[in-house]
This record gives sequence, C-alpha cells and structure tokens, in this order.
Amino acid sequence: MGKIIIVSNRMSTSVSRGADGFIFSPSVGGLATGLSSLHARENSLWIGWSGLPGDTLTTDERSEVAVRLRSEHKSIPVDLSSHDLNRFYYGFCNNVIWPLFHYFPTYVNYDETLWDSYQEVNMRYFETVRDQIEEDDFVWVHDYQLLLLPGLIKQHQPDAKIGFFLHIPFPSYELFRLLPWRQPILEGMLGADLIGFHTYDYARHFLSSVRRLLGYDHDLANVRYPGRTVKVDVFPMGIDYARYSTATELENVRKHAQEIRDEYADQKVILSVDRLDYSKGIPQRIRGFKRFLELYPKQREKVSLIIIVAPSRTEVPQYQELKREVDELVGVINGRFATVTWTPIRYFFRTMPFERLSALYDQSDVLLVTPLRDGMNLIAKEFVAVKRDKPAVVIISETAGAARELSEALLVNASSVDDIAEALQQALTMPKEEQLSRISRMQRRLERYDIHYWARDFMEKLESTITHQRSLLTKRLTARTRQSLFNAYGSAEKRLLILDYDGTLIPYGDHPEYAIPEDQLLAVIGRLCRDPRNDVVLAGGRDRSFMDRHFGTLRVGLVASHGSWARMPDGEWQELVPLDTQWKQIIAPVMQLHADRTPGSRFEEMEQSLTWHYQRSEPDLAFVRVAELRDALLTITSNFDLTTVEGPRVIEVKSSHATKAQAAKLWLEATEYDFVLAAGDDRTDEDLFASLPESAHTIRIRLAASNATYFLDNDAELGTLLAELADTDA
Repeated sequence: MGKIIIVSNRMSTSVSRGADGFIFSPSVGGLATGLSSLHARENSLWIGWSGLPGDTLTTDERSEVAVRLRSEHKSIPVDLSSHDLNRFYYGFCNNVIWPLFHYFPTYVNYDETLWDSYQEVNMRYFETVRDQIEEDDFVWVHDYQLLLLPGLIKQHQPDAKIGFFLHIPFPSYELFRLLPWRQPILEGMLGADLIGFHTYDYARHFLSSVRRLLGYDHDLANVRYPGRTVKVDVFPMGIDYARYSTATELENVRKHAQEIRDEYADQKVILSVDRLDYSKGIPQRIRGFKRFLELYPKQREKVSLIIIVAPSRTEVPQYQELKREVDELVGVINGRFATVTWTPIRYFFRTMPFERLSALYDQSDVLLVTPLRDGMNLIAKEFVAVKRDKPAVVIISETAGAARELSEALLVNASSVDDIAEALQQALTMPKEEQLSRISRMQRRLERYDIHYWARDFMEKLESTITHQRSLLTKRLTARTRQSLFNAYGSAEKRLLILDYDGTLIPYGDHPEYAIPEDQLLAVIGRLCRDPRNDVVLAGGRDRSFMDRHFGTLRVGLVASHGSWARMPDGEWQELVPLDTQWKQIIAPVMQLHADRTPGSRFEEMEQSLTWHYQRSEPDLAFVRVAELRDALLTITSNFDLTTVEGPRVIEVKSSHATKAQAAKLWLEATEYDFVLAAGDDRTDEDLFASLPESAHTIRIRLAASNATYFLDNDAELGTLLAELADTDA
C-alpha cells in the first residue's frame, strides 16, 4: 500500500508570523484534531492551506514555509491569496454552501463569480495533488470546500483510489436543487470511490439528489455510475476519547476545576459551548433558558448557565447581527432575573483552551447543545468522555448529527423554547442513578467508536471498495481483450451474434414505444448480416409485430417476448412457450393499480409478460411503490411458473419457461459455430450467458455482477464495437 494523501481546506499544521520568524502550530478544529493521529503514525501527506495568504509572502518565504512543512510536518501547502480567500472561502464556501447545507437558503448568495473562484481553487488543489500522487496511493478528500476535487482527480487519473468525507449535513433534495451548480457538484463528489457522511439521513439525501438530478440509481447505497460503482456509507466521527477521559488527571485541569467548584459551590451548572454561527441556535437556546426560569421560579439562584461562544467570521454581516442578538438577550435576561448574589447567565465571547474547557466539562451538571442543524457536534461527545464516573445529563437537539449516537441524551426540538425549558427541568431533577446509567452507556459506545476507529473504519472500507471495484473492472473490454475478440472473429468460419434490444442496442427511454432503431444501427446490423459467415439474432422482450416491423427486411433471426417466439431468417414464427393468459388475469389488476397510484408510471401488457414502467415517476414515491409491488408479486407468483425481472426503473413479470437461452438452442443445435458473441444488459440475459459455450464472448452493458466475460459502459460503446466488427469483413 502506498501513502495516504489527506486533502482538506486547512492542513493539520497552521503557519503564522512571529517576532522571530514563522510559527508552526497544530490547527484548531475537529477535522485537524481527528486526523492528526492518523497523519502522525501513517505514511502520509497532508495537503491544504497553511493559514498564510500567498500574497503576503515573498518567494523566499514561500519556499522556506514549504520546505519546513514537508520535512517537519509531512505537509504540502496550497497557495491561496487574499483574493482567493475572499471569493472562495468567505465567498462561495461560507455564503453559498454553508447556509444552504445548513437549511438557511435565504442567506445564500448566488453569485456566478464566486462559483468561478470555487472551481479555480479546487483546480489548484488538484494540481497540488497531481504532483504528489503515485500509483498505490490513497487520496482522502475532506469537506465542503473541495466538493469538486474527487471528480477532477478521477477525470485526470481514472485509476486513482479516492475517498471523500463530508463533515457538514447534506441537505434534502428540495433544498439542494436550488443550487444552479448542483450537477457539477454531484459529479465532483461522485469522482470518489467511497463517499462518507456522519448520518444515514445525510447519505439518504445525497442518494436522492443523485437519482433525481443525475438519474443514477443505486443498489444498497452503491451508485451505478458509468463504468464503476460508487459506495456511499455512514461513518459517525468520534473523538480522541482517551485524551478527554483522562483530562481530569492533568494538574491544570484539576486547578481550574477547583476554581469552578468554589465559584458555583451552591449551584447547578448548565454549560453551553459553541462557535458563533446562525446554525447553532444560540438565541433560541438562551430563550429556552429564559422560559425555564419563568416556568420554574424555584430554580432561580440555584442554577447558572455558562455560555461560551467562540468568535467566528466576525466580518460577515449575518454573524455581526447574531453577535448583537446574543449580547442583547443575555443582557435582558440578566437584567430581569439577576440578584445581588446571583447572575443567571455567565457569557464568554472567546475560545477556551483545552484545560479550562475540560474543567468546565468536569464540573458542569448539564450540557445544553441545541443546534438548528449540525453535521455532528463533537462538543457533546467530549463532555460525555470527560465525565467518567460522574453523573451528568446531555440535552441535544434532534437535528445534531451526534443525536443519532447519543440516544440516552434528552432530545429536544431546537426551535421550541418550551422543549428546551422542560428538558432543563427534567435534567436538573433526574435521579443520580439514572444520570450515571445514561452517561455510562454513552461512554462505552464513544470509547469503542473513537476517532481512531472512525479513521480506520473509513480507510478499511475504502480499500474493500477499491478491491470490489477492481474485481469487476477486470471484465472491462480493454484494448488487449478487444484485440483478442477481433482476432477470434476474423479467423472464424461460422459466427453467431445474439444481441438484446432494449438497453443493449438502444438506450432505455421514458417512452419505450418511441425507442425504435435508428438508421445507423440498422445499417450496422445490415452489414453484419450480409457476411454469409454470420448468423445475427436479435432477442428481446418486444412482441412479434414490433420485431417484424423494424427488422423484418433484414436477414436476421428474431426472438420475441423474452424467448416465447423465435423466427429464423426468411422463416415463420415458432411458438416456443405456449401462450397462457390465466396468470395475467390475476396479476394485471395488481400492476394496473400500482400504475394508477403512481403518477408518471404506466402499465403495459404484452403476449407473455406484464410490465410496469416508472421512468417518469417521482423517485421516492416509486421506491415505496416498487417495494409494495414486489411484496405483492412475491405472494402471487409463487403459485405460477413466473419470473419477476427488475430492470432500470421497470418491473416485468413473465413466464419462467420463456428464456433467451431456450431460444438460442434453435441456432446452436442447428449449426456448429466457432465464434459466438452475446450482448445484454439485465437479468434476462444472464441465463443466456451461462448457457453458452465457455469459448463464447459475452458482454454485459453497464457494470454489474454478471456471468458475462466482459462489460461495456453503454449501448453506444457496443454500437461502436459492432460497427468495427462489420468493418472487419468489408
């Protein structure tokens, strides 16, 4: 295994100017902290911005910083100017992606120049990665600043092994589709082989957007992307549990803890820690505390709320307004409820060092974390880890990612001041035994799924995803295997070509009745048929009249209704499977009902099959209806010799006796062939592939687990292959 290349907006080491030169210090934040241990112990490189705008450095200074970062910190800087930061980071990242992904669409600035800068900076990150990546390396891209980067890497280096993790929420389709640049962003993310999210909800929203906006379906969260599959999975990010669980052993932490005990000796302490951001719900939280004091006056002077707000993006107008609102709320509440000996809210607008924050965790009775929307929220996990064997209660909003793991916490609606007030009262009156029981269960879980487990789990899943992909990709019809096929074709005396129609010779469409062969395809088939060494058979689910109408003038064999009927060139149709309509009378009403209940879908009855098409249906509704229909058909078809076939947004029920393999015997038993080629795209073709001689060249359209020897990405590639075979005989 090669090295791991970690790519993020900021690297784990920040560079600043000091009186005596440059200062290299650990970056602040969950991502940098979380991956620093992986970076330290593995063969890795970290690519990102250093923290110093490139236009503030001379050429010699840039060189000095780059050399020291590489030699001392295993890091490679990406040069960003002050202009880049204003347009890319403060512009697109924090005025477009951040508000929209956190469900604040009215804050979004749809400025095309910001999008241009975002593309430009992502390309700059790619150029840096390109200069460092080697054959066996893994690239792990992080977060919303670099949504385009996986696609850029895969576009230029298709064999690159790429993982991507989004550390913020992924919004619902209804919000995400507001982005004018939604398609290139999704395509950029799909450049990764593995895409990770904190919660199932975020993964579900992403898959929904991919299906609705790009048309790519998925099986068990494996997106069927052209030429490969992309795995989407959930990896709840942990913390450095050992560091926080042992924090109270540090002398400075014990000293700060004693100071807090002395100051709040006769009071319960509620702690709130956040970065200044409109997504954190800080004003609603303060109003919830105000409501608590109103509803439970006996708790006054017995409880204090400590609010720590770390400054963030203080130059942005929305953040300035938020700061004013918080300041005013704290002033109003303290002015109304404070006494000579008691101040209800202690408010600190600054960051807290690790020792002081750990002491606050240790001495607080309740943690109040109520973001309106949060990717994960590691504060809650840190608090739980520090408490060790002490009773405490966590109050967390339902919309925080950590709420999925901390099920023993008290969950609240972050917008409901009454919810917050009631939860505070419940927390402060909860028996100690229950507090200990709840927090100990959370601790055991967080200790197992810590930051090291998270990073290891993601990398192991990325490796297994790559291994699975490459096992499938060995079947790709490459230049070498293509030449082998052409050699076999050219030297053969008698050839059989069996070609499926829908999805193989032509693409699937919203209206199958309009999916008719174009002149170019008919010309290629005609050229293949004119060679006396070739027997060409067109096989599919269409009925006899369709096959006759479009191919009847060619010297081809035809197979209709999935093998129920067959016709030799210039011959008559033979019925291979007797027509049976009894089962259709039972199943047709069921499928028609599902079509009626699903706008955009339609029911179709053919000679030996019934089909429900839902290409034009709303995907989420269709997903529900597919599950319902599948269950209904499972019960009904068990009484008949029937097969249910699922294709790209279509469900078909047909006789189990009607198969392309059975029809192919007419040709295989009549003539001895020294070259056989078959191409198809769905489950009805798998039996055919398996029944052919081992020497046959079988091709599956679209990557999937298959009996086929090779695969091609789409019908267009097969069309090109057939044209080249036809030219071989010319």
